[in-house]
Amino acid sequence: MSIVETQEHQDLRASVAALGRRHGRAFDRDTLWSEAGKLGHLGVNLPEEYGGGGGGLAELSIVLEELGAAGCPLLLMVVSPAICGTVIARFGTEEQKREWLPGLADGSRTMAFGITEPDAGSNSHRITTTARRADDADGGGWILNGRKVFVSGVDITDATLIVGRTEDARTGSLKPCLFIVPRDAPGFHRSQIDMELQAVEKQFELVMDDVRLPAGALVGDEDAGLLQLFAGLNPERVMTAAFALGMARHALDKAVDYAKTRQVWKQPIGAHQAIAHPLAQAHIEIELARLMTRKAAYLYDSGDDAAAGEAANMAKYAAAEACVRAVDQAVHTLGGNGLTREYGLASLITASRVARIAPVSREMILNYISHQSLGLPKSY
Repeated sequence: MSIVETQEHQDLRASVAALGRRHGRAFDRDTLWSEAGKLGHLGVNLPEEYGGGGGGLAELSIVLEELGAAGCPLLLMVVSPAICGTVIARFGTEEQKREWLPGLADGSRTMAFGITEPDAGSNSHRITTTARRADDADGGGWILNGRKVFVSGVDITDATLIVGRTEDARTGSLKPCLFIVPRDAPGFHRSQIDMELQAVEKQFELVMDDVRLPAGALVGDEDAGLLQLFAGLNPERVMTAAFALGMARHALDKAVDYAKTRQVWKQPIGAHQAIAHPLAQAHIEIELARLMTRKAAYLYDSGDDAAAGEAANMAKYAAAEACVRAVDQAVHTLGGNGLTREYGLASLITASRVARIAPVSREMILNYISHQSLGLPKSY
C-alpha cells in the first residue's frame, strides 16, 4: 500500500468532485444517484462481469468521501453497493449475482440492510429475528419473523438484506444468516421513526410477521454464519469513515473560507491563532483519519479480513472523532452565521454525531481494540 494515491484514484476523485460541485448542497437525491450510477461511480467496487467497475472499497470510499466534501453525500452508498453488493458478490449464488449486481452497479436497483434490533444493538449474538424452514406442503423456502430498527431507506429500496438466525440441525443453536426480503413481501411491515436528524434517507422500524421467502432468498451458505455477516460489516465501517471524512472536509472548507474573508479589526479573523490553530488541528485529524481509512480499504480489498477488521474499526473511530470536532469548530468559527440555514453547518451538528453512534459506537470500538489488539480481558 502506497500513501500516495495512484493516478487512477486521483482521476476518480476529480471526476466525483466535479459531479458533487454540479449538484451542491441543494442536491436532488434521485437525480444525483442516477447520474452517479451512469458514470459508473456507484458500482465501482463490484465485479466487472456483472456491470461493476472491478475495483474495491478503496474506490467506493473515494466516491462517498468526495460527494460528502461537496455537500451532497449519498448515505445509501454505505448500504446498497458497499454492504449488500459486497456480500452478494462474495457469497451470493450465481442467480442472485445476475439478478442484483448489475442493478446495484448502475443504480437502477437498491437494497437496504437490517441488523439492529430493539434489544440487540451492538450485541449481534442477541438477534431474535429467526427464520425457519417452511413445510414442503407450503412450497418450501423460509418463514421469517422478527423486528429491526434504524433501517435506512426501506421506503425507496427494492429489497432489504435482513440478518436473521436459523437453527443448526446438529446442535440446536442459532446461527446468523442473511436473507433478501423484497419491499412488498406480505408480512413485511415498516413504520418511519421520527428523527431530529435531517437526511434524505429516512429511518424505519421493521416488523416481519411470517414473511414467506423462497429458498433462493438465503444468501450464500447457511453454515457460513459470521463470516458472511462480517463481510458486510467491515465495509460498513470503512464507508462510514468515508462518509464522516466527507462531512468533516465540507465543514472545514466552509470555515476556512469564512476565516479568510471575514474582516474584524481590518484583518481576516483567520489571522488570529485562536481561530487558525483549531482549524489547523482539525485538518491534521482529518488527514490522519484518511490514511487509516485508506489502509482499512486496502486490507479489505487484499482479502485480509482479520487485519481489515481492526483497521476498519480504527478508521471509523478516527474519522468520526475528526468529523465531530471539525463540525464543532466550523460552527464556532462562523459564530452566529454557523447556525443559519444559509451556511448549512447547523444541520451537521446532529449529523456528525451519527458517525460516532452508527453502525457501532465508539465505546464498542474501544472494547474491540482493547480485547483484540491489546489482549486485555473482557468486562462482559
